Amino acid sequence: MATEDKNRATAAAILPLVGGAANVDSIAHCMTRLRLGLHDRSLVDDEALKAVPAVMGVVEDDTYQIVLGPGTVARVTPEFERLVEEGRAAEAPAPVHTAEELADKGASLKAQQKAKNATPFKLFLRRIANIFVPLIPALIGCGIIAGLNGLLVNLGWLPSVTPALAAMASGFMALIAVFVGYNTAKEFGGTPILGGAVAAIIVFPGVANIEAFGQTLSPGQGGVLGALGAAVLAVYVEKWCRRWVPEALDVLVTPTLTVLISGLVTIFGLMYVAGEVSSAIGTFADWLLSTGGAGAGFLLGGFFLPLVMLGLHQALIPIHTTLIEQQGFTVLLPILAMAGAGQVGAAAAVYLRLPRNESIRRTIKSAMPAGLLGVGEPLIYGVSLPLGRPFITACVGGAFGGGFVGLFNQLGDSVGSTAIGPSGWALFPLLDGNHGLGSTIAIYAGGLLVGYVAGFVATYFFGFSKALLTEFNVSQEPVPSSAPAGPADRPSAAASGDSPAKEPAGV
Repeated sequence: MATEDKNRATAAAILPLVGGAANVDSIAHCMTRLRLGLHDRSLVDDEALKAVPAVMGVVEDDTYQIVLGPGTVARVTPEFERLVEEGRAAEAPAPVHTAEELADKGASLKAQQKAKNATPFKLFLRRIANIFVPLIPALIGCGIIAGLNGLLVNLGWLPSVTPALAAMASGFMALIAVFVGYNTAKEFGGTPILGGAVAAIIVFPGVANIEAFGQTLSPGQGGVLGALGAAVLAVYVEKWCRRWVPEALDVLVTPTLTVLISGLVTIFGLMYVAGEVSSAIGTFADWLLSTGGAGAGFLLGGFFLPLVMLGLHQALIPIHTTLIEQQGFTVLLPILAMAGAGQVGAAAAVYLRLPRNESIRRTIKSAMPAGLLGVGEPLIYGVSLPLGRPFITACVGGAFGGGFVGLFNQLGDSVGSTAIGPSGWALFPLLDGNHGLGSTIAIYAGGLLVGYVAGFVATYFFGFSKALLTEFNVSQEPVPSSAPAGPADRPSAAASGDSPAKEPAGV
């Protein structure tokens, strides 16, 4: 089957299982998930969705999220959008409920989601993530080109080509503040291009002729944090102008005042303050790993999986981006990536500890390649989290892997990534450090190996209670339809990746 036909077939399989085109309110995607805003959550068939071959799992948050994996989601989403548009055009709208029923159901779902997810802190983190996540593909592409260019320079190959590669790799990073400003204004309800215009002041070479707080400014000072703050300020100035400027003058006055006021504050305040904060982040990261070393890596690697499970790991993106701006790579990402190694090791142990449970073993075999490449959701939601203890022992594996990489950072061998997004084996092309590529790759590979082994050992020996083994290490042969469902039927729910909101078994 052609790739386009395969992607369209996947989209066509998903659409009726989420209630059809009429039930889809919004469509978006991130690195691994198709994110849908739905009118009526009760129309979704979770179990049938999980059975679709390309679907690795589902997650319910503020949007309904279908895990398809990197690459696949970017190809399936356009096909899904086309099918939704075709469905809306072909079908006359047919309400499935009365207005009163829909209002009651909507109010109930809204209250549940508000209590579950809409804390101010989590909403703030989600907004920050929405600003930076769209930048990840460019960061990955430019990061790989930077790694390739560095390799060619070190080998002395293609000297006439390496300057061009350097320009390709550095161009986006030189202007990343503009893109952050644009996305920030869009996320906070302002005019995106005005946010980009104000943020562009930060990277304009002419700021080198300006003094603020007794210091001469430098182009790029404050980086992405300054761009974020400048764009947020521009949004508030713009909204104030919209309220008070007469409509006849709005088109001239509002953009001018927005750029003027926000620009002056940015030049004579935000650039200096954000520059100090950015420097502090870099200094703290260096101090943490140079002094904390193995201990810091142990804690970072051990607690990263819970952040992934909750979706809060995206809040780290501004920190990674700031470190990449300052140092050329982020030393935190390779340590955090060890959490995925612990997950892979734990899944391998589960596979061996449950030889009779064909359903869970099939899930592990299908999700393991994605896990090795750093896509952890299928193994988290399909295996370790529903089982309970293996999720904890996977965190232990990540902690030991992180401790290994952290130890070498403390000894002076910095291991970093030139971009964000990939993890696991997919991070190898993006690795960089201060002692040569060979040493950096060896340390990162050693950390993965330690994470695999520690996650496996911890799960194999401590991941199962006797009761958990008795319940789950059973054959999944179908039982007669007249027989009541027993414990042997329950693992299939765990294997298919039930929502993490359910209480894990065996803890």
